[in-house]
Amino acid sequence: MNSNTLMETLKIEFTEIGENYVVCKMPVTSEVHQPAGILHGGATAALVETVGSFASRYFIKNKDLAIRGIEISTNHIKSISNGFVYAKATNIHLGRTMQIWEVKVTDENENLISLGKLTTLAINKK
Repeated sequence: MNSNTLMETLKIEFTEIGENYVVCKMPVTSEVHQPAGILHGGATAALVETVGSFASRYFIKNKDLAIRGIEISTNHIKSISNGFVYAKATNIHLGRTMQIWEVKVTDENENLISLGKLTTLAINKK
């Protein structure tokens, strides 16, 4: 599913699915650094949107619907230069049309790196 996508480029892997959450991990290497040598906020935002959008797709069982991200916010709290970050999308609202996810991005020691929120919309496939 990730082949030839941004997820493949960023090496994002899905690691866990729970009752109301999904977890992904992404390596933090120079490939995702900003010029200062730390994780780029855009890469973090892409991770937040990836895990939240996948969670909507997974938990909405109607395969006739497509999921689209309509709003994303990401607050960067702590920097990281290497290792892995883990993004856990937890459902805030799973409506028929709109879904809202809180996404906590942590390092390998569970330090909070970023806090994101993603809103997705379920629309009919064309």
